[in-house]
Amino acid sequence: MKIILAFDSFKGCLSSMKAASIAETAIRSLPYPIDVVKIPVTDGGDGMLSVYNALFNCKSVAAECHDALMRPIKTTFLVREDGVCVIETAAACGINLLKKEELNPLRATTYGVGELMIAAIKQGCKEFIIGLGGSATSDCGLGMLLALKEEYGEDWFQHRQLSALKIRLASDVNIPLYGFMGAANVFGPQKGATDKDIVLLDRRAKTFATMSARKTGRDHAQQPGAGAAGGLGYAFLQFFNATMISGADLLLSEVQFEKKISGADFIITGEGSADKQTLMGKIPFKLLQYGQNANIPVHLLAGRIADKEQLLSAGFASARFITPPNTPLEEAVQPAYAKKNLTEEVTRLVNYLYNDK
Repeated sequence: MKIILAFDSFKGCLSSMKAASIAETAIRSLPYPIDVVKIPVTDGGDGMLSVYNALFNCKSVAAECHDALMRPIKTTFLVREDGVCVIETAAACGINLLKKEELNPLRATTYGVGELMIAAIKQGCKEFIIGLGGSATSDCGLGMLLALKEEYGEDWFQHRQLSALKIRLASDVNIPLYGFMGAANVFGPQKGATDKDIVLLDRRAKTFATMSARKTGRDHAQQPGAGAAGGLGYAFLQFFNATMISGADLLLSEVQFEKKISGADFIITGEGSADKQTLMGKIPFKLLQYGQNANIPVHLLAGRIADKEQLLSAGFASARFITPPNTPLEEAVQPAYAKKNLTEEVTRLVNYLYNDK
């Protein structure tokens, strides 16, 4: 039997890499001849660098920049052997770098992302993959643009080095910059925005887009993904003619996932919370599509399961929750507890699959 393990992260609990490793250990402890292929995946959010570092031959480059509140921090970006630079937005202006009481989208800035780009360009990088998940910002990318302006001057957008860049944006967000379904309204609350803040942020985004359209003669504000990372996606689309692509699609394509699953009997995937939103392009759904195309059953594990019938109707061979019913959330997200539950559920699932085959 050949089993593919490809997990999204269990947010706040287990990374993609950790979840896959736990499942692999559980399977290898069973007395069955099973070939396990572990493929960590990412949608461009937290943990993107660790996934790319595991899958590709990369050089990790240390860099100094500022976090979302303009505090100096040390972080890294990757340069693959083909020269492509991989930047994780969350490593510079991530919400995970701030305490809950520090969240302030009116103040939070993407300046650090610009600093990482400048550092990478000085390393000779001309092609970028930039993950847009997990930011604490809603500044429309103005901070990033300011960093570039300070480095390359007032006419930075016409600078020879910047105009030659090829940028791919990895994100699972397809919302526009502003409006009812824009960045401020959809993601503002989780970044600490009040109702009044959201009105201000949305108006600020619309004003910036209007001014930018007049300056450049084009308007990407309503393009799907422009609202990613609090509008950072818009800045890249508007001023760099970047390409927006599903982070999961990008990774799965580059890692040649279709070839890796050839001959597999099952694919096991998972995420922290699975429901009907999983079917809106999240990693498990992307994996399901690959499985369906190759006629390989895909089994879904999650800390929490809702809309189970919809998940099964979409094509998942099974949808199982790993957390015992009525477990408090604070306990469920403890890494040691999640590890125990994932180990037990993977063991049950693979026992069933092996003996049923």
